[in-house]
Amino acid sequence: MSFNIENASLTHANGFVALSGITLSAAAGERVAIIGPSGAGKTTLLRLLGAALRPTTGGLSLLGRDPWALPVGELRSLRARIGVVHQAPPLPQRQRVVTAVLAGRLGQWPLWKSIASLLYPLDIAGARAVLARLDLGDRLFDRCDRISGGQLQRVGLARVLYQQPDLMLADEPVSALDPSLARQTVRTLIADAEARGATLVASLHAVDLALAEFARIVGIKDGRIAFDLPAAEVSEVLLRDLYASECAGAAELPTLANEPRFAAHVVDAGPVTQGARCR
Repeated sequence: MSFNIENASLTHANGFVALSGITLSAAAGERVAIIGPSGAGKTTLLRLLGAALRPTTGGLSLLGRDPWALPVGELRSLRARIGVVHQAPPLPQRQRVVTAVLAGRLGQWPLWKSIASLLYPLDIAGARAVLARLDLGDRLFDRCDRISGGQLQRVGLARVLYQQPDLMLADEPVSALDPSLARQTVRTLIADAEARGATLVASLHAVDLALAEFARIVGIKDGRIAFDLPAAEVSEVLLRDLYASECAGAAELPTLANEPRFAAHVVDAGPVTQGARCR
């Protein structure tokens, strides 16, 4: 089992309940897309799976371990097996792209190697190879503040590909990319997970992309799991209910059955915006 969450809830210090009664698991090698309206709890759920947040109540197992029962050193080792792709990668602006990518293995390398690689890149060929898979092979020695937002997002993806984690968590990993590049990038992530037998969990606002590329879809609403189904079983009614809060001010809820994005698990389509959901 890659992860297992049992009836977990998370309440912030200010009393806000971010997640409530979450039960979710995935076997090694599964690829899961998480969808839902803004503020539904998608990012919080991913942070729980990344051992960045501790559930207030309930159980959590990651890669066969209870992260919050581990000594500090073992928790650090567990986190090194989990790769996190951020919507806005936290990369130092003056850092070179090659150094940012190689940082993916800092948690796995001995201290001397980590320090040495920060001073001089120790695996330029490896960094170039993963960047090439994302069409960024020619930006190897650019500074992070000299590339576009979409390129920076792909550098963050390249860092996780270089890390080769057992569990990959991607929070809106292609939000800054155009539809074609977004689809290509998601397929690269999926291909990497499939080749290594790793688990991939990605939160996506683009419903059509989720339905097209992921076999399993988890809908999150108000901090709870609304549904957990194969993509082919995610109906128009379920999606309308899931996004009803985003469409509250619209004249009518979306008619999904006749839209390309609803049939995206059969025909490729581009990302969905809130406006498209609510027209």
